[in-house]
Amino acid sequence: MLKVENLVAGYGKVQVLHGLSINVEDGQLVTLIGSNGAGKTTTLRALSGMIAPESGSITLGGKEISGLASHRITRLGLAHSPEGRRVFSTLSVEDNLLLGAFPRVTGARPKGDVQADRNRMFDLFPRLSERRTQLAGTLSGGEQQMLAMARALMLQPQVLLLDEPSMGLSPRLVEEVFSIIRRLKDAKVTMLLVEQFAAAALDVADFGYVLENGRLSTSGPAAELKNDPAVRAAYLGTAH
Repeated sequence: MLKVENLVAGYGKVQVLHGLSINVEDGQLVTLIGSNGAGKTTTLRALSGMIAPESGSITLGGKEISGLASHRITRLGLAHSPEGRRVFSTLSVEDNLLLGAFPRVTGARPKGDVQADRNRMFDLFPRLSERRTQLAGTLSGGEQQMLAMARALMLQPQVLLLDEPSMGLSPRLVEEVFSIIRRLKDAKVTMLLVEQFAAAALDVADFGYVLENGRLSTSGPAAELKNDPAVRAAYLGTAH
């Protein structure tokens, strides 16, 4: 579904990714873990067109998307729930969700039943249903994170990118967010997850990649990575 080969990307003269290659199969939840500054967020930004790759190939459903503008990539079915949430603070919760479906409303993607999908988001995220008329900027951090995820899902994407969904949340809300991610996984939503809590990410993922200084250090089924002594020592707080 999503294939990345020899991706090189960065910011100006600062190269962050040095030949990254990853693969996300249809219906799979893949996680990308690593320390701060390893290049995880840069990877997602390059995939969604927020930054232009220097070289390499990115294909979505067999179509080359490397170097395309973000709106064109979105129309092809890649949705990005970004680090920092970036909700439209002066719009209501409901309007934020409808904007997530904008490519469907304009005919750039198959329309389907947008209102039914909005109601499904309210079922998946009950807090948003309670606050549907509230301005997004007045929501708590956890509620904004849920809104960012729901807004991305309103695209009916082929692949959902999740960048640090637990950032800044209380342990209780982190648990709630990961419970929702598990429900999405059970529904066969294809996802690439970047997450600071490596243990939680590996618990929910099918497959994982470990990124160090812009390069892959290891990869494999998530259960195997969780039991890898080097991964445990570096990212899970124990070597035993």
